[in-house]
Amino acid sequence: MDIFSRRLTSSFLFFLFLSFTEAKEILVGGKTDAWKIPSSESDSLNRWAEKSRFRIGDSLVWKYDGGKDSVLQVTKEAYASCNTSNSIAEYKDGNTKVKLDRSGPFYFISGAKGHCEQGQKLHVVVLSQKHRYTGISPAPSPAEIEGPAIAPTSSAAGLKAGFLVTLGIVVLGLF
Repeated sequence: MDIFSRRLTSSFLFFLFLSFTEAKEILVGGKTDAWKIPSSESDSLNRWAEKSRFRIGDSLVWKYDGGKDSVLQVTKEAYASCNTSNSIAEYKDGNTKVKLDRSGPFYFISGAKGHCEQGQKLHVVVLSQKHRYTGISPAPSPAEIEGPAIAPTSSAAGLKAGFLVTLGIVVLGLF
């Protein structure tokens, strides 16, 4: 292989690596009007979160009417009981962005009276650094909180990581 091909291959691999590791802004629920009382259990934001993968450095973004609602970041206990009186953080601007700065669970509820009790809440689990390149998440511990469990799911990240490993082996085999 000539030097040009090696540099091109190295640049391509570096670009692939960066595309898998950069933090993302994730619109809560995947749409602008998702922060609302769900019409059914299958419409809950926790169902959406079960299918998503959150990594350290990602940011959750909420779009909502700041005059009528708010987003409260709360403890696990406040999440389970819908206690709005002692939040970790309160956001009311209608265009809220929260950076996920550590691995583990994050809990959010609506600050509008009665909305949390009707299901307007969100529980996300951020993967640890050691789980960054796999598409497999650990099974949740049983009955950590009341409500739907976070089920492990597969994602495109596992396929991308497998592709990257295979590509790396092929490229190294050429040298």
